[in-house]
Amino acid sequence: MNDAEVDPRRLELLLELSRLGSMREVSEVMHVTTSTVSQQLAVLSREAGTPLTEPEGRRVRLTPAGRRLAGHAVTILAAIEAARRDLDPDAPPAGTVRVAAYASAFRQMLLPVVRILAGQWPEVRLRLFEHEPAEALALLAADEIDLALTYDYNLAPARLDGSLQGQPLGATPWSLGTPSSPGSSGPSRGTAVEVFGRYRDSDWIVNSRNTADEEVVRIIASLAGFEPRVTQRADSLDLVQDMILAGLGVGLLPARRTVRGVTLRRLRQPEVVLRPYAVTRRGHDAWPPLALVLRLIAETQP
Repeated sequence: MNDAEVDPRRLELLLELSRLGSMREVSEVMHVTTSTVSQQLAVLSREAGTPLTEPEGRRVRLTPAGRRLAGHAVTILAAIEAARRDLDPDAPPAGTVRVAAYASAFRQMLLPVVRILAGQWPEVRLRLFEHEPAEALALLAADEIDLALTYDYNLAPARLDGSLQGQPLGATPWSLGTPSSPGSSGPSRGTAVEVFGRYRDSDWIVNSRNTADEEVVRIIASLAGFEPRVTQRADSLDLVQDMILAGLGVGLLPARRTVRGVTLRRLRQPEVVLRPYAVTRRGHDAWPPLALVLRLIAETQP
């Protein structure tokens, strides 16, 4: 940057362009004209001494320098916002937070927050994407989203890149879902290894877009002395339970789920626990709109 004083408003326009990908959308969110957005970004490019945007068909995209400055803008604007809030603690947060989450987290964590924001913090907007953990983390590492809701299992722990940080959001025990049979006495007794051993000859259903549950299945099956025959893959829990009901195999389901026609066989010794996380780029969780979303997600968990 040259010695010119940078207007934070221009950094905010650049940041919103990095999030929304369209000057028209930025103009609508920021309540200015598209030409104003274009002019202010042109001024910011001159202040930076390098082009920050480049044409892409009828649209524009950020140059590598523009993406780097947008990354710095998060920290700069967060610091300005923190100072403003220190002087005016009643000032509400504002901005667009991009979130990627797996389907269950979408329903259980994000949609309640959407309703709270609409009623209490209308200036904070969410832009939502459905992705499995590996996909979401790749987007986060590339700074294409601000928050990734991910999960792992205690038997298949995930490892985060050093530039990312994760906030635990509780834990959910999982069971083996099997078709209920007439006269069934309910969940099987015994250890997880013994439960799995009773289904060594069954077909198995695992996730189609994330390998964590298949890794868990293979670990416990190995302890039981067999190789699971994986024949079906699906990333929707509703679809997995329907496939179990249809007799297509057995698979992992949350222990608290209630499904007529499916028996949930609790897994212990070893226990199988799904662990959700809110993952952000290191240091970015101080940005007020993101900090608010993180707090609401944590507060709405049972």
